[in-house]
Amino acid sequence: MTGTVLVALAVFGASAVEMVEALTIVMASGFTRGWRSALEGSAVAVLCLAVLVAALGPALIHYVPLNVLRLVVGSLLLVLGLQWLRKAVLRASGYKAKHDEDAIYRREVDRLKGVSRSGSGRDATGFVISFKGVFLEGMEVVMIVLTLGLSSGQLGLATVSAGAAVLVVGAVGVVVARQLSEVPENAMKMGVGLMLVTFGTFWGGEGAGLRWPGADLALPGLLVLYGVTTWALVSLLTRSRRQLGIAEAA
Repeated sequence: MTGTVLVALAVFGASAVEMVEALTIVMASGFTRGWRSALEGSAVAVLCLAVLVAALGPALIHYVPLNVLRLVVGSLLLVLGLQWLRKAVLRASGYKAKHDEDAIYRREVDRLKGVSRSGSGRDATGFVISFKGVFLEGMEVVMIVLTLGLSSGQLGLATVSAGAAVLVVGAVGVVVARQLSEVPENAMKMGVGLMLVTFGTFWGGEGAGLRWPGADLALPGLLVLYGVTTWALVSLLTRSRRQLGIAEAA
């Protein structure tokens, strides 16, 4: 039960973060190049991603031994989670500027406005920009869905959690339009990073033959351990930055 809840939360959180970034690009494309092209590009990207999950998921389940899968997946999750945590820690301690979706939106709008538009109807530039934004951000979601879903034996749950995140972010985007800077993205990335590192350690250990005390009950313990370590790193780096007189990154 504990593992199931953590899998659902990790997939939902990671998918939400990536879809906020994708939504920023789609909205910039829609407002500057036209909504028809932006929405069509997004829809085609989502369709391609769905085909990837449908094609790769069953193949991995049937042809890759579970222990090998967990060892490989655990390693991938550790790398991905540590990358997310590294950036989140640097942003929380002031060494790296926080992710500003409004600034990204303005840069994307300025860039798209500079591209000439030919004719009417479907705009190729808007289509391609939206497709690339959704597809590239979605690829990370696909990787997380496949790795977490397959290793836990809950690919269906992981897929539903990712789909729910897409729907929630899309609905919020429609309601709040361009007010994406209010999303606490760094906190979400830190939380998701902690979960990915936790699952990476757990499944990597299982794939290597380690038997965790309490089975799935070891997951909360690992999460707390990594959470305390992350908090200590943020506190240490923040104190170090202030002692050195380094201004907080803007």
